Amino acid sequence: MRILVTGGAGFLGSHLCDALLAEGNKVVAVDNLLTSRIDNIRHLSLDSRFEFHELDICEPFDCGPIDYLFHFASPAARTDYMVHGIVTLRTGSFGTFNTLNLAHKYGAKFLLGSASEVYGDPYHNPQREDYWGNVNPISERSVYTQAKRLSEAATMAYRRYYNLDTRIARVFHTYGPRMTIDGGGMISEFIKSSLLGEDLVIYGDGTNTRSLTYVSDTIEGILRVARSYEHEPVNIGRAEQITVLECAQQILAVTGSDSKVRFAEPQSDDPKQRSPDIRKARKLLGWEPKVNLPTGLRRTVDYFRTNSGEHLKATSTLYRNESVPRL
Repeated sequence: MRILVTGGAGFLGSHLCDALLAEGNKVVAVDNLLTSRIDNIRHLSLDSRFEFHELDICEPFDCGPIDYLFHFASPAARTDYMVHGIVTLRTGSFGTFNTLNLAHKYGAKFLLGSASEVYGDPYHNPQREDYWGNVNPISERSVYTQAKRLSEAATMAYRRYYNLDTRIARVFHTYGPRMTIDGGGMISEFIKSSLLGEDLVIYGDGTNTRSLTYVSDTIEGILRVARSYEHEPVNIGRAEQITVLECAQQILAVTGSDSKVRFAEPQSDDPKQRSPDIRKARKLLGWEPKVNLPTGLRRTVDYFRTNSGEHLKATSTLYRNESVPRL
């Protein structure tokens, strides 16, 4: 198939391009490179089945006929969407409508890469797909949260009104190679501080929980959603939750760093708990994460140690021995 991936030079998008090419598809990646890096896909430049277009999906675009569209474009790290808040909202609104229109034009299937942020600061733990969430619509985080919620609403509307063949993958916190070391995410910040011998800063008392999934598991889950007949959201994440403090301690253990943990004032609207109920994914997709946290952290730390500096070298080896479901 000819498959289009928006945000194709980003962390998740680039791994998705690798996996789709590995199963024999033609892949078109589009990205404006605002928060992505061309180095993530440089290794694909000699593959005749791959093409890249630097463009802004908030403006109408057309890269030709496609069979499937994976919409993953959006600033995702807190430091990114806090700086590029308007762009984040535009990407989740204009960008989503433009991609949906493109899929409709060519009769392509459509998968939205949504996020656990749609649950806000949840009252219920773990979060089931039928939980509507507890969301502050005017907080600093709302530019990302509301962009994802609008994207989900638009995706379901195109299914209802235009009979577009759609899927929604609600992705929980994912980590692994190709995260930027200065990307502002919890894992990358902790690893960077550990390697530099700096304090690991925890906002709040460290008891907030997160679900942490290694990137190869997340990509496999996304592809299983893409192959399914499920049109309502599916959680993709690790069911086991870990506190932020425990995460920091595990990273210190993996890096062997002498860095200390330092506590700071909580960030606004920081979720107190985040853990997916993945019974739906287990039942419908036969999917659950395989890579445990210590193993995933070691791989990620090794990547950062090897690929430090401004220009990180991406590799295409992650999926050579992975059992990735084919579309």
